[in-house]
Amino acid sequence: MSWLDDLDDDDEPEFDEADIRVRPNPKANRPRTKRRPAHSDARIARVLGVDRGRYTVLVDEDGADEHTILAVRARELRKMPIVTGDRARVVGDTSGDDGTLSRIIGIEDRTSLLRRSADDTDQVERVIVANADQMLVVVAAADPEPRARLVDRYLVAALDAGIRPLLVVTKTDLADPTEFLAHFEGLDLQVFTGGLGSADDPTSDMPIDRIGEALVGHSTVFVGHSGVGKSTLVNALVPDARRATGHVNVVTGRGRHTSSSTVSLRYVGPAGNGWVIDTPGVRSFGLGHVDTSNILRAFTDLAELAEECPRGCTHLPDAPDCAIVEAVEEGRLGPGGAARLDSLQRLLETFAKRDAGPQRDGA
Repeated sequence: MSWLDDLDDDDEPEFDEADIRVRPNPKANRPRTKRRPAHSDARIARVLGVDRGRYTVLVDEDGADEHTILAVRARELRKMPIVTGDRARVVGDTSGDDGTLSRIIGIEDRTSLLRRSADDTDQVERVIVANADQMLVVVAAADPEPRARLVDRYLVAALDAGIRPLLVVTKTDLADPTEFLAHFEGLDLQVFTGGLGSADDPTSDMPIDRIGEALVGHSTVFVGHSGVGKSTLVNALVPDARRATGHVNVVTGRGRHTSSSTVSLRYVGPAGNGWVIDTPGVRSFGLGHVDTSNILRAFTDLAELAEECPRGCTHLPDAPDCAIVEAVEEGRLGPGGAARLDSLQRLLETFAKRDAGPQRDGA
């Protein structure tokens, strides 16, 4: 029995609103809450490009109401990178009319992330593109000279992200790419080659139709050194892309950066559609973010030999009984085997130093 049971009806306590003490709000406004609206009316949109804090997104992709709109990110997403290829949830005015602006309030789960760092020792990553499933590496046979080790880095980054790599060699009329391509023998890598056409049609000697067939049904990110003809190739595949093209400096041998931003473009071909993601040309590609266990996977034939190596083999020049080193010394991997092993070992040595971390003087 509680003390309330001992009270007569007339003795029961009375409670009034005045008995409740309310803490005054000095700003005379509604108290803030961490509860956010559900946004059940949000639309899913593909991020096509980013320009000074404004995102061009495509809503109702492949639907009857497909159109592009401009959007900004919600304040709670200010620390999250939103990149080309992301699938964003947008709210607000999604009509796309002049002067309208919608808001990105969330990002759907990503299937892949292509990243790079400033250098191999910098583990601060920069996200390049999201949700790509292919990478098309574009190199020139000459002018500028092809860099096999840069391509190796692209391959490592692609496989680390779970992206299938492809290779295009341009300007084959200026130099024979056979020696360069020998570096990639034994790799599971589809290769396209072609020369320069006329001034009016610089890609007339490129297998544009075959490259286009490889893009159907995929989201393909194009990467390459400045001046290799990447933007020219994009313009041939997507005629209304109008990506700026440049030239190679005859003194330095370097290409001029023409594509200044990453942008998604729809490829429409006779065999079907796909997405082309053009990126700015780069002269370096840091792999500081990469899981070292994924490096060997970029060298398909070497990875198969590594299964015969002793447990814990580093595959470095001083590694005892390394099956890869022995195969190269015996010439079983062809003329490109030694170059591929050298490239692998350089990467492994760089990451070994990174993973060891800074050492004290005298250590």
